[in-house]
Amino acid sequence: MRVMGVDPGLTRCGLSVVESGRGRDVVALDVDVVRTPSDAPLAQRLLAISDAVEYWLTTHQPDVVAIERVFSQLNVSTVMGTAQAGGVIALAAAKRSIDVHFHTPSEVKAAVTGNGAADKAQVTAMVTRILGLQAKPTPADAADALALAI
Repeated sequence: MRVMGVDPGLTRCGLSVVESGRGRDVVALDVDVVRTPSDAPLAQRLLAISDAVEYWLTTHQPDVVAIERVFSQLNVSTVMGTAQAGGVIALAAAKRSIDVHFHTPSEVKAAVTGNGAADKAQVTAMVTRILGLQAKPTPADAADALALAI
């Protein structure tokens, strides 16, 4: 199964694709972070994210898309932007009849590390180990996108 993992955000949006192999083997096929300038109009930022996601969906043909669910943050404008980016991504997948699943950060942490309260370093270390990567994925948005796909 091929899974696209997305850590949505307006400034940095992590994208990844992994594929499951034999047994529990999981292979990273691609990972990147889409960046948009914070001073650009919202519509242009969402369009840039949409264009990147459309390209990834066409290029990688995932069976499913896993998106981090926004649940709460202190900064309302940040949570709104993150939710809007997630909506654009879900819409792009839905247009192609690709199943979309939303997961909270604690669900992803628990699945990858066994601890729903794991910190970023623990998640990154486990992602690196599970995928057999030579180096830790950076920035954190890339590691988070891979964790979501796993």
